[in-house]
Amino acid sequence: MEIINKRAGFDYHFDYRLVAGLVLSGTEVKSLRAGKVSFNDSYCFFNKGELYVKSLHISEYAFGTLTNHQPLQERKLLLNKKELRKLENKSKEKGYSIIPIKIFFSESGYAKLEIGLGKGKKEFDKRNVIKERESDRTMKRDFGK
Repeated sequence: MEIINKRAGFDYHFDYRLVAGLVLSGTEVKSLRAGKVSFNDSYCFFNKGELYVKSLHISEYAFGTLTNHQPLQERKLLLNKKELRKLENKSKEKGYSIIPIKIFFSESGYAKLEIGLGKGKKEFDKRNVIKERESDRTMKRDFGK
């Protein structure tokens, strides 16, 4: 099962993509498997050389007890030192952000987060994307698939 941040592709041009592991508790994993995730305004940031994701809302597990997790807590991402250094250097350049793109489970059962290093799109870029999408729809509708 994949949970995709549809808004990220609309708001950013991605230059570089990576897959990172997530440090999660048990109830967070169960909520992820149920699909209870929201990417609203989530982003990644560096703190003391480590990468964290902020504002990633993983809902509380319905059958959790006192050990249930906080929905909006910062979660650590697991990457190699080489990848971390490369991301940190690029993200310091003007206009670049590290944005979560999708969450999925690997074949071995671990939760993974695909992140992208991207620049924000301007308003006219977004309008062009909408125009292209609309023209593709009308072509398919008029001339078949």
